Amino acid sequence: MLTRYLLTLLCLVPALALAHNIAGGDASFVASNAGAAPGPFVYLGAKHMVTGYDHLLFLAGVIFFLSRALDVIKYVTLFAVGHSITLIMGVLGDIAINAYFIDAIIALSVVYKALENMGAFQTLGRWKPDTRAAVFVFGLFHGFGLASSLQELQLAPEGLLVNLISFNLGVEIGQMIALFMIFILFMLWRQHPSFQRQAFLSNTLLMAAGFLLMFYQLTAWQLAV
Repeated sequence: MLTRYLLTLLCLVPALALAHNIAGGDASFVASNAGAAPGPFVYLGAKHMVTGYDHLLFLAGVIFFLSRALDVIKYVTLFAVGHSITLIMGVLGDIAINAYFIDAIIALSVVYKALENMGAFQTLGRWKPDTRAAVFVFGLFHGFGLASSLQELQLAPEGLLVNLISFNLGVEIGQMIALFMIFILFMLWRQHPSFQRQAFLSNTLLMAAGFLLMFYQLTAWQLAV
């Protein structure tokens, strides 16, 4: 299931590396909008998250072995708090961080979670990373990625805070919808004997997707200099 999806993903890395971009009619609307528009910005936030494959890959890695809904809620809340802080702070504070660098860090978060799922940090003993802290910290970087997408469009100052909160609310809605579907798929997959056999391979492919996304972003960064 996930293995087939990740194999397809590896072939689409160049296109998916642009997952943060708001383009087309959506970009035109944001650039021309003046004043508070909560409804459209909720829609934009939800759409952005549902099509933000790097965000979803990280979250899929986070919940890969979680079987209890309460555990999923705990980790997703940490991630949501992290990206909400930096999304709003980044735009309101006009904190400019290179978008390629941020997206490379986001790709690294996918690599990290895949490695953790593969047991790569077990040998570190008490020095191994705290999963909850890592999810929160990477959430901060994901938030800067969301902020960079909006900053590129030069939002109008009128109604900015309302629009930012609406966009973030949309991100949370899109995240919940996507995660609900992923969680159900994982629950069904865990009941199949193939889950234990394919878990390591799936996370290996997840790690490979993260490395390819990171390589693409770093290469694009160097070419843009």
